Amino acid sequence: MNFGLPSLKEKSTGFHRLPNSDKQNEYGIPDPMTFGLGAARPTLYQHPLEASERNYQKNQQRLHMAVMRNTQGIHAPLRVAMELKAFENVGHLPFLPSSNFSRDVILGNDETLDFADILNTTEFRETRPHPHALMEHKLGIL
Repeated sequence: MNFGLPSLKEKSTGFHRLPNSDKQNEYGIPDPMTFGLGAARPTLYQHPLEASERNYQKNQQRLHMAVMRNTQGIHAPLRVAMELKAFENVGHLPFLPSSNFSRDVILGNDETLDFADILNTTEFRETRPHPHALMEHKLGIL
């Protein structure tokens, strides 16, 4: 029975090799001492689940919207999308940190604890921007 849900299985054939970089030494391996650690990344093997894990939140939200549409009707995901769009239009001063609590409540993330909830708070940030400079930049004075 097909409910119009996106597939949960990743369509992949297994390990695959990414294209080689021009930043290699005479032995054909990446040289991180000369070209940096980023030079080694394109030649490494990539696990099939890596792309799936990178897009996990987006896939979960898409699946949740599809289930909501199939169980409650088209109005439910449209209402959630409208609330998210309304939340994005709410502005605040650029130098004030935003916790995005409204977005977390709409998406149901207010009941979970993440890495960012513990170690990404404002008191642990290394830099604090100058409020006058940020406002002048936003208003186009600078």
